Amino acid sequence: MANTANIPQAGNPRPYVLLSAAVSVDGYLDDTGPERLLLSNALDFDRVDDVRAGVDAILLGATAVRRDNPRLLVGSQERRAARVARGLPEYPMKVVVTGSGDLDASLALWHCGGDKLVFTVDSAVAKLLDTIGSLADVVSTGPVLDWPAVLDELGHRGVRRLMVEGGGSVHTQLMSANLADEVHVAVAPLLVGQPQAPRFLGPADYPGGPLARMRLIEARPIGDVVLLRYSPKERAR
Repeated sequence: MANTANIPQAGNPRPYVLLSAAVSVDGYLDDTGPERLLLSNALDFDRVDDVRAGVDAILLGATAVRRDNPRLLVGSQERRAARVARGLPEYPMKVVVTGSGDLDASLALWHCGGDKLVFTVDSAVAKLLDTIGSLADVVSTGPVLDWPAVLDELGHRGVRRLMVEGGGSVHTQLMSANLADEVHVAVAPLLVGQPQAPRFLGPADYPGGPLARMRLIEARPIGDVVLLRYSPKERAR
């Protein structure tokens, strides 16, 4: 189903936006090999599963979806049962953002639990309806991808907590637009060192510039990984 009408701009709060990433010590999300580089360990994957269980929606950019073909599920049966007991769907909504509309109907996330929603631009709506059909609701934000409109629409749909799992372009856009409320970075003891590999954040005009320090919420080891939690909107020179 497509919805190309104007997205509501008021009346529902935007979701709390949590960016989540696992990175190498030198800041990469992956290497350039054909298989996904596993940066986290089993304990950290379980932590991510717990975070997923506590949100209303999980968002990925189309490049990350095509590259990793994730299912975006809550793996723990106990956590899924707890969601249902709280009156929530068993799985969070799955949200994909694409400017090109290049999403194949065979991708895993269309065919497992949770509602599916795709944000795109006017020029890609027809392609998406032709390729994914009724597998997801398709919403255009207009001639260009409009992140505030994306968040407004998610709020309109009842999303109060949004987990953004990548990729780097999406993280960079949200951080540079000052739309991220919290950042989780799991730093793995690996060095990638490949210039063409995807990075967590790219060059951008970030709020406050290089002297603005984000507030550290938490730092803790999880096995050989270190979790860093920051509040990017709380900055001080």
